[in-house]
Amino acid sequence: MAEAQDELARVVRDNAGRLAASLMHLLGDFAAAEDLVQDAIETALQRWPVDGIPARPDAWLFTVARRRGLDVLRRETRYREKLAQLQWPIPSEPDDRLRLIFTCCHPALPRQAQIALTLRAVCGLTTAQIAAAFLVPETTIAQRITRAKRKIADAGIPYRIPSDAELPDRLDEVLTVVYLLFNEGYLSSTPDRPHSRLLAEDAEWLASSLAWTLPREPEVLGLLALIRLHEARSAARFDPEGRLVLLRDQDRRGWDHEATAAATQLLARAASHHRPGRYQLQAAIVACHAEAPSWEDTDWAQIVVLYDMLLHVTPSPIIRLNRAIALRYLTGPDAALTELDTLAPALERHHLYHATRAELLRELGRREQARLANRRALELVTNPAQRKLLEQRIHQPGGVDF
Repeated sequence: MAEAQDELARVVRDNAGRLAASLMHLLGDFAAAEDLVQDAIETALQRWPVDGIPARPDAWLFTVARRRGLDVLRRETRYREKLAQLQWPIPSEPDDRLRLIFTCCHPALPRQAQIALTLRAVCGLTTAQIAAAFLVPETTIAQRITRAKRKIADAGIPYRIPSDAELPDRLDEVLTVVYLLFNEGYLSSTPDRPHSRLLAEDAEWLASSLAWTLPREPEVLGLLALIRLHEARSAARFDPEGRLVLLRDQDRRGWDHEATAAATQLLARAASHHRPGRYQLQAAIVACHAEAPSWEDTDWAQIVVLYDMLLHVTPSPIIRLNRAIALRYLTGPDAALTELDTLAPALERHHLYHATRAELLRELGRREQARLANRRALELVTNPAQRKLLEQRIHQPGGVDF
């Protein structure tokens, strides 16, 4: 029963974002589109447990939303012209959906509100998933989204497709949306599944569309390379029981080396523009791991240098955490723990901080402190694969993943 409920929730969630994007594109009205989506979801949650999940859940949800929309539109003459537009199939051209993301990243809204609203309305992430991405409480994200919606309504901000000249000014926010969407697909923040292939593939598709639309933007190419480098080793990331396999323990024969080579060439193409940015640098770090023939051959010195460059471009406690992990393998656990301890105020509620600290303490022989740190990490983690890894580590300590 629980598995059936989980599958039902997954199908609804995975299709709700696409439905919202399509309705917003057709109606040009955020509030109206959101109301129709919620009506369709409520109907699905009532009907599908009885009738079963339909073969085309996206078409089913659209049909319900369309019928509800017709009832509303019949009572509002100003939308009569839009009735004719509500026709199946949902527009699925890459340009349409990508431009909708540019549209939602409206410069009149605060940057974080733009990103949160787009992830919620267009990409279909839950408020909890977005909060996990921003490392802030769920209530904070809910307030940002609410304020963004209110500003749109009060200021009469139109949901129009921006002109080509306006696209570059919104690019950074759009890249962030795609990046966070991929992160949620690559390693989910929800307790019901370790990852989502649909979200990861959706992010890669959007990044590919961006690269086709803006082929001379190095950060677009860097993000696409980063996604493809991660995806090239996706087959080796989980064992048959759903446990996360640490990078050092992965069977590198299972990696897609042709995809790695192609992504590395894409990264070189981005670097040829001589405008390094955070996505290119992150991709370069992943490429260092991907190109090493074994864990022992990893170029940790180069990785630490790349993290230093990344911190210069984008100061972030998460980047400093990852740098500390790399520093462990370059200079030892003492230096890494010293760096890590400075991050306590910023990352107290982040499970990877405590898991990393536990491994460093264990390596330094401070086993009781390591056990407590691991238990704190277990209290904070939500991803089921990471939970299994931490539970295993408490009884049989291992390493930290990248």
